[in-house]
Amino acid sequence: MLNIQAFVFNFASENTYVVYNENKNAWLIDPGNSTQQETDAIEKFISEKQLKIQKILLTHAHIDHILGLQWAVDTYKVPVLMHKEDQEVFDMFQISGMRFGMQLNHIKAEIQYIDENSELDFDGEKFKIYHVPGHSPGSVVYHNENGKFIISGDVLFEGSIGRTDLYKGNYGQLIEGIKAKLFVLDGETQVFSGHGNPTSIGFEKQHNPFF
Repeated sequence: MLNIQAFVFNFASENTYVVYNENKNAWLIDPGNSTQQETDAIEKFISEKQLKIQKILLTHAHIDHILGLQWAVDTYKVPVLMHKEDQEVFDMFQISGMRFGMQLNHIKAEIQYIDENSELDFDGEKFKIYHVPGHSPGSVVYHNENGKFIISGDVLFEGSIGRTDLYKGNYGQLIEGIKAKLFVLDGETQVFSGHGNPTSIGFEKQHNPFF
């Protein structure tokens, strides 16, 4: 059985997730910690649970989702998984920081590209990957069918969708991707978004004003 712990970090109230199991193995998703207090909080959780971080997963590479990435790579020394279409966004990290008045260094990390043909294995738990661009060109959603949940990043929120007015955003593409790849899932599938509260596929199909 997989457990999910959420942390709300940085100026954008971004959701960072730790997914872990009874073997104390764990994946770190979208590390957005940006202050020492935030870093201490997630380090304390991982340490107290005696978790072993095996992978770092990115739903996409916008600045608020990777502010803690260099710390995560340096601390846990594991590869970073993301879609190749977000490499350009990833490379804009320093420029994005300047827009928010932050002086940031280029992130040095071992990047492994994933796509929809990739299936991730977490001690026997399978994760499918859906490429759902529109918020960013390489946005992906991680789906654990057995546990009936997705980590949706900034693709789908409770009552909303990701912004499409950012670099290489595309409203129509995002809407169609959500309909074709997410709204076909079991309605009970929980949605753990990049911001805000968890929701479900069934609730969003009925109540999301964008559909």
